[in-house]
Amino acid sequence: MNTFLAAFVIILLAVIAMAIGVIFGRSAIKGSCGGLNQVGLSGSCGGACSIQEKEECEARKRAQQQN
Repeated sequence: MNTFLAAFVIILLAVIAMAIGVIFGRSAIKGSCGGLNQVGLSGSCGGACSIQEKEECEARKRAQQQN
């Protein structure tokens, strides 16, 4: 029973911390666009990236191909 209560309290504290972050206007957690591509690994520019992010990704790919 003690383990259950300890786990419940820890999860409750995490939820409260996230709620406080939202209340104070912190931006939402979001993934990177082509993050692996920036470190030289094969990444993807597909998905939920904005048009500007996709253009920047394509420009980086062209610059890498020219080198």
